[in-house]
Amino acid sequence: MPVAWLDWNLQAWTWVWFWSLLVIGMIWLRRHLAINQADNEVVLSDAQACGPEPLPRLSVLVAAKDEEANIEQCLRGLLKQQYPDFEVVAINDRSHDRTGPLIERLATEDQRLRAVHVSNLPAGWAGKNHAMHVGVQHATGEYFCFTDADCRFHTANLLAAAVRFQQRQQIDLLSVLPRLEAHTFWERVVQPPAGAIMVFWFPPTKVNDPRSSRAYANGAFMLMSRAVYERLGGHAQFKTALNEDMHFARQAKRLGLRLRVVRSADMYSVRMYVGLRQIWHGWSRIFYGCFGTWPRLLASIMFLLVFSLSPAISLLAAPLLGKAGTAVALAATTTLLAQQSVLWRFYRLCALPPWWALTYPLGAALCVAMMGNALRRISGARTRWRGTDYRGGA
Repeated sequence: MPVAWLDWNLQAWTWVWFWSLLVIGMIWLRRHLAINQADNEVVLSDAQACGPEPLPRLSVLVAAKDEEANIEQCLRGLLKQQYPDFEVVAINDRSHDRTGPLIERLATEDQRLRAVHVSNLPAGWAGKNHAMHVGVQHATGEYFCFTDADCRFHTANLLAAAVRFQQRQQIDLLSVLPRLEAHTFWERVVQPPAGAIMVFWFPPTKVNDPRSSRAYANGAFMLMSRAVYERLGGHAQFKTALNEDMHFARQAKRLGLRLRVVRSADMYSVRMYVGLRQIWHGWSRIFYGCFGTWPRLLASIMFLLVFSLSPAISLLAAPLLGKAGTAVALAATTTLLAQQSVLWRFYRLCALPPWWALTYPLGAALCVAMMGNALRRISGARTRWRGTDYRGGA
């Protein structure tokens, strides 16, 4: 009797496992609808730079710490922008390399570039927030555009297109998403799954819906008027945060301001991290800053384990189940095919060859580990970012 019950119990759990995998596969197939939606979204392009409306004076602010490899290319790309009245405020934030001298040299070549140097970090501030706060004190524009030193600008029309789009759509805070560059093996393995997590939690349709509390912005390009910046409280409002962009977005939604996130038609790009070490620390910081609580991080981990990793794990485990493993293997294979059908389209959106989707389980497993690392921040573990140690996420 006990043996018969055990056999029945094993069969029951096998069938639960079987049908659960098929349900996961159906959920993956529904993601095609989200990709169809992404294909139909408004994308910022050069064509939107044209128009008869007068453009306000714009201050572009770039904070740079030890960015000698990127800062010149970034600033030259900004100074080539076809915008009638703008300045670039470049803040050298305690750099130990040639970042400061490079900014100074470029400032002597172009009067639109203003060099600002920060020599110390006051207690209670995160480095980038303090640098931007100082930069704003030197800015003269009616509008502010906050960007990063590792951005590469591929068109001269980005600023004009963004400001005109913002004005025509009556947007208070506009964040233009970059194309993420990925050149090494680990960048191509990790960034698409990490980006997919962000899209899942912060779908553009929800972020751009004033009725939804979902908020997201990318610090690589945030555009707002001086009045909106002051209403949001400026960088001083979020001076301890390592993800100030998310805090600006959440504050905008709380105040009832109109937040909009759009993709650009390859108008600019960012290479976020180089090497597995940078990827590990960088995405751990992002996951902490975006989710920031035990429930959200644990839910994200469970989401990855169930929807991203369980099909591959099931296929590997099926031979251990004997005859019952045949059904599990069949369901796992079906689900993996459904998953890959979506991922091949998603990786194209990420500007990667679609066959890199085959590495998705490895990337998802690393994301689970990085979220576990982010959980340590909640307990007060130190974060080292840009040469500065922070307690927890701040």
